[in-house]
Amino acid sequence: MRIVVTNCNTTQEMTEEIVRGARAAAGPGTTVTGLTPAWGPESAEGWLDSYLSAAAVMDLLRTYDGPSYDAVVMAGFGEHGREGVRELVDVPVVDITEAAAHLACLLGRRYGVVTTLERSCGQIEDSLELAGVGRNCAAVVGTGLSVLDLGGDEARTEAAFLTAAERARAAGAEVLVLGCAGMTGLQRAVGEKLGLPVVDGVGAAVKLAESLVGLGLRTSRAGSYARPVPKRRAWGSAPSGARGTARPATTPPQPPNNTSRHSR
Repeated sequence: MRIVVTNCNTTQEMTEEIVRGARAAAGPGTTVTGLTPAWGPESAEGWLDSYLSAAAVMDLLRTYDGPSYDAVVMAGFGEHGREGVRELVDVPVVDITEAAAHLACLLGRRYGVVTTLERSCGQIEDSLELAGVGRNCAAVVGTGLSVLDLGGDEARTEAAFLTAAERARAAGAEVLVLGCAGMTGLQRAVGEKLGLPVVDGVGAAVKLAESLVGLGLRTSRAGSYARPVPKRRAWGSAPSGARGTARPATTPPQPPNNTSRHSR
């Protein structure tokens, strides 16, 4: 089984960290490949970044020309794009936001999300509501750290997480969710100190993706996620020297290079 994990930003170091977490969660026989958008924000924090990131990730999968894959894990917590990607590809698409929340609901009645900057909290709340798991969320709490701050001082990150986690627990959370893919691995350091289960969205999404593929399930085409209406769509091009693969703007959109049972 091959799973591709899409970072929501252009920071390659974060992609590598996410892939390490995904591979640690993956079962034997599962290959994890990380993909970094060729363009977009270096970190996704706010509505503008999120919409830009969504388009970049869809373009990344549209122009993908590597080995065929069996599932997509979208590693952007609360970021837009999952619905569009479900239209785009024919394999299961698992977003770390809803994956973490669904697993958290199996562990306690109410969960709390600890994320980065406070400005992302409302966006995450909306994403959880759209996924149908918002009613079980006790609180979404920011640490005050930016996404790019997470890879710096580990002691500072852990302390900020613990402080925010106490606020979430005070609001009624019985389970905690890591509210950023860049926090992957932190659950091992803080779980025992908090005395609460801590769910990492990357690991949760990988395991759910494996389960869907193993059960032979894929996205329904009956209504909401029907294939896009055939029409001409113009796509932009990546800036010169950007990472990743991009086609010139004059090239008509092409489906991802996968077998018919994987992607269009």
